[in-house]
Amino acid sequence: MMESVATLLARSDSLLQISESAALDTELLLAYVLNVDRTWLKTWPSHQPAAEQTATFEQLLLRRLKGEPIAFIIGTQGFWTLDLNVSPQTLIPRPETELLVETALEIWKLPICRALDLGTGSGAIALALASERPNWQLTAVDSIEGAVQLAEINRQNCQLENVEIYQSDWFREIPKPDGGSKYHLIISNPPYIEAGDPHLQQGDVRFEPESALVSGLDGLHALTHIIRCATDYLEPTGWLLVEHGYQQAADVRDLFSAAGFTSVQTEVDLNFLDRVTLGCLP
Repeated sequence: MMESVATLLARSDSLLQISESAALDTELLLAYVLNVDRTWLKTWPSHQPAAEQTATFEQLLLRRLKGEPIAFIIGTQGFWTLDLNVSPQTLIPRPETELLVETALEIWKLPICRALDLGTGSGAIALALASERPNWQLTAVDSIEGAVQLAEINRQNCQLENVEIYQSDWFREIPKPDGGSKYHLIISNPPYIEAGDPHLQQGDVRFEPESALVSGLDGLHALTHIIRCATDYLEPTGWLLVEHGYQQAADVRDLFSAAGFTSVQTEVDLNFLDRVTLGCLP
């Protein structure tokens, strides 16, 4: 018996135990299978998908029921105003990380800017900034070759010409700049979870690369390295912005101050949790 769109969407009940957005997840999966947007689903609830489409939807729903992230199932994730390809080689871009983009746009109002995105993953941060500021020149790096390739695909799909993407383990392959070629902004969402954190065995992160999540016993290894090295690459009055765990803000501010940054401050995300710390190089 053929099932309608409305009947298939009702399958969201099966996801209630594993997802806080069961209805949205189901809509995204069905829209992906039918190659329509979610508005179409609500406009045509009585439509009966073909048998093979229903079978494909049920297979994808089962993958979600096993905990696989929606973004990896359908291969894309929205970030800022962009629709980005994602893969299991990178983190899934998250809404909290948009705070890095918002903060960077707020603190640097000049039309000219050289910005560096460290650990770019899918390219989300650099591409979001490039889309908002066509005159900025952005460099985005990642240590994983697959991530670099994915970010380049996203750059091409977004038709952004003011971003250069290449492979580097943090600053390793980035030439130490001379006087007038340093960066005005350095931005990073590095790994910051403690090794052995029980949350690594829960939810979406089970399917994401551990190298993009875990950073030493205290979660501060990458943050410490980035903060200490950034001063060699920033222009005077340039800014460093990093994302971190909500419980790490005080330690991160101490690292900024120890490295010589001024105007050190922490911004909270939409859940009022400490999420981004920034500082200015005098």
